[in-house]
Amino acid sequence: MSINLLSTITFLPLIGMALVLVLPGERKGLIRWVSVAFSLIPFALSLNLLFSAYQFPPQGTYLFEEKMAWFPQVNATYHLGVDGLSIPLVILTTFLTPLAMLISMSVEKDVKAYYALFFLLETAVIGAFVSLDLLLFFVFYEASLVPMFFLISQWGGANRRYASLKFILYTMFASLGMLLAIQVVGLASGSFDLPYLTSEIGRPFVGKNQVNIFQGAQQVWPVIAFVSFSVAFALKIPIWPLHTWLPDAHTEAPTGGSMMLAGILLKLGGYGFLRMVLPLFPQAAREFAPVLGVLAMLSIVLGAFAAWGQNDFKKLVAYSSVNHMGFVAMGIAVAASAMGGAVAAHAPDPHAVAEGAHAAAAGYTGEALIESARIAGNGAVLQMITHGLSSAAMFAVVGIVYERAHTRDLTKLGGLWTIMPKYGAILIFCAMGSLGLPGLAGFVSEFLVTRGAWGSEFTLLTVLSMVGLLITGIYILKSIQKVLHGPVGHEWAHHPLKDINWVEVLGVAPLMIAMLLLGILPSLILNPINFSISALIR
Repeated sequence: MSINLLSTITFLPLIGMALVLVLPGERKGLIRWVSVAFSLIPFALSLNLLFSAYQFPPQGTYLFEEKMAWFPQVNATYHLGVDGLSIPLVILTTFLTPLAMLISMSVEKDVKAYYALFFLLETAVIGAFVSLDLLLFFVFYEASLVPMFFLISQWGGANRRYASLKFILYTMFASLGMLLAIQVVGLASGSFDLPYLTSEIGRPFVGKNQVNIFQGAQQVWPVIAFVSFSVAFALKIPIWPLHTWLPDAHTEAPTGGSMMLAGILLKLGGYGFLRMVLPLFPQAAREFAPVLGVLAMLSIVLGAFAAWGQNDFKKLVAYSSVNHMGFVAMGIAVAASAMGGAVAAHAPDPHAVAEGAHAAAAGYTGEALIESARIAGNGAVLQMITHGLSSAAMFAVVGIVYERAHTRDLTKLGGLWTIMPKYGAILIFCAMGSLGLPGLAGFVSEFLVTRGAWGSEFTLLTVLSMVGLLITGIYILKSIQKVLHGPVGHEWAHHPLKDINWVEVLGVAPLMIAMLLLGILPSLILNPINFSISALIR
């Protein structure tokens, strides 16, 4: 089984989709529970990846590799593999899918198509995380856009058409640039294979005779490739000011769709930076690192202020994703600064040596720089996981109250603690997880990013980012106060809302357990993450 384990995990959801499509459309309950039950199989199989994550070979090669001819005319292969960077994200995908399905039990419109799209989305995202060929990655990446577009456009809110169109246009624009970059890399190296491209002999633009890619008109194509990759992944994270599609998509998407969008799809951006941009363009990444750091800081601070200003509960949570994913971008920026520093230290190019000398004069080079980058890189990957858990939980609790009150307006909610005490307790726990309360997973990841960025060239940006952490506490407490405390909303004062039911608890409780577990024992996934991040930076 282990030989083709990744293919099995990737394409097994398609069997679930086929099963759902052949079930009688009028048997909605059967469709829902069969979907949830079948989605647990990929999750169980993916746990085997974590159990194997502590067996990485010394050279940092990939586990469970599969490679065969796929598109020989252009030298593209069907190449799969996982390491400490992709294993946690695969498990997160298979973990969130059944929970999003559970939270979607109240969906009545076209139930068969709804759950089939979830299976298709799961296959596409897993395929992107396990692909080790650039063209294969692009195919899966593009495929993930289709089910999410239909989930928003068909099962979304009142402005679903606008939100779904904005989502697809933004992401398709980024995808076109990425395809151009992939073509440039393929033409420059004669291969789309990532392990080869990130090796010393295979790196398309940086090798033993590297040059600064920003010098000379003859280097315009490497610049285009780097910028295209960076913009595509920055938009996916999303980083300010490329974030404007996200609040609309989140607000109009159905609850299960919002859980998948925030919990999984946004992580393709951070993953793309760490898997492709940094190792393929190390010197360019170093030069771009300060810019990425500034944009990350602005995402943290402005995302928090935007969330604070919202009275729509779901839009508040949507803007919080911009805020929290800013820490992912900050960790990537610190890691990028070390990538460039390491390259510059060994580069014969005068400009590159000057970069290294400047960094040395500032005290940012050597083991201290590498250690800071390693800590921040670990924090960035862990933040992708912890944000996936906390954001999915927050969108779930927003959806639960909306199902009952039929409003997300914080000025109309209030006093729900007295009539929905179980819901209130769950909301407070999930909100504290999003806040980054010590003991929960979000604290560990944000601390690692902050610790890695502190004492480097990003110290000032780290200080400014603390404003975002302060405002995060304010908007989280605002949401709790507006929903749970104060007088009971007049619309349901005499018709109390029903408290959270057992199916909804089943959909949220695993997220709460995971947040607590990773907050207490982050080494469960940090050990394999650290191995891959350390190998990447060195």
